[in-house]
Amino acid sequence: MSETASLQQETMRNRDTAGEAPSTVEAGDGSLKPISITEAAAKRIAFLIEQEGDRELMLRVSVSGGGCSGFRYGFDFDKQINDDDHTFTRDGVKIVIDEVSLELLGGSELHYVDDLIGSYFEVRNPNASSSCGCGASFSI
Repeated sequence: MSETASLQQETMRNRDTAGEAPSTVEAGDGSLKPISITEAAAKRIAFLIEQEGDRELMLRVSVSGGGCSGFRYGFDFDKQINDDDHTFTRDGVKIVIDEVSLELLGGSELHYVDDLIGSYFEVRNPNASSSCGCGASFSI
């Protein structure tokens, strides 16, 4: 199964909500605000990486223009760290975010929800002033 295929099989929705801070997270270097990763998100990312069979994979979180609110979140597996990337680690899993996306995500929390309505990654973004009904896009 390809890296993207397993992420596509995973229902990934995003919500912009306030949330509690998770336990300690190692943050990447730089002057931008770090993001935090909840224990639930770290466990799910580790599981997905295990399913791919490649321990070198990292979850790349990005922001791009589009969606019904102006910006949309993106999730994909990656093996490469670029010059403008910042990395964040929790419980052995690594999240990679490019500097432009981190400017919009700084201070956010990446969480994984598994409940009756589905399973999805949720970005709790304090920088978002509004989001669309499905939570996949946001505005600042």
